[in-house]
Amino acid sequence: MPEAPLLEFKGVNTYYGDLHVLKNVDYAIGKGEIVCLLGGNASGKSTTMKTIMGVVTPRSGEVLFDGQPIANLPTSERVKRGIAPVLEARRLFPRMTVFENLEIGAYTRKRGPEFDQDIERVYELFPRVKERRTQLAGTLSGGEQQMVAIGRALMARPRLICMDEPSMGLSPLFVEQVFDIIQTINKQGVTMFMVEQNASMALSIAHRAYVLQTGVVVLQGPASEMRENEMIKQAYLGEMQVEEAAS
Repeated sequence: MPEAPLLEFKGVNTYYGDLHVLKNVDYAIGKGEIVCLLGGNASGKSTTMKTIMGVVTPRSGEVLFDGQPIANLPTSERVKRGIAPVLEARRLFPRMTVFENLEIGAYTRKRGPEFDQDIERVYELFPRVKERRTQLAGTLSGGEQQMVAIGRALMARPRLICMDEPSMGLSPLFVEQVFDIIQTINKQGVTMFMVEQNASMALSIAHRAYVLQTGVVVLQGPASEMRENEMIKQAYLGEMQVEEAAS
């Protein structure tokens, strides 16, 4: 019998007032996977992340984490159970230091030796974060802030990290670094579910992908197959195709 998904949406319908955003959505994120969610503006990608973290509650359907329903749990309880977000645009506390922002990631845990171990793990992954640990987070570059945001998520000792547009606003060099780090974290045993506009980069590291259009899952499958799908090429990989043709 196949192992149950770590995160699962079953027929989820999410609304903002009368606006029907997610329409009978099904996702299944397996343990140890990197799964990306592709879609244009207003497709429901960010609402998916808000639904996972409890910012919005589905009107119908189920959201399961490790086989248990979580739709009625507060965000803090979801974090305790092992779900950590990396929010769109980083959302750090700009007037707090880098170290203080990392501390906040462990707010659901008691302070102890494990905290120091986790800080060291973050510093090993992100030497630049260690160098800037006493700086105010608001003084960092976009790429450095993204590193702190990922580090903050790791401080919760998550089993699943949900990333909302991890490459947004970053230089090409930092984009490559961030995606390398996503792979490294995944190899350390953390499942990754990411919303991402940079379809080429996302599909290059993901195991599987979903495509969301106006709140409906219209395509899903192995990332390697999605890269060859004509609809994906035309809708999301246009820039990559142009570059390949020019080379």
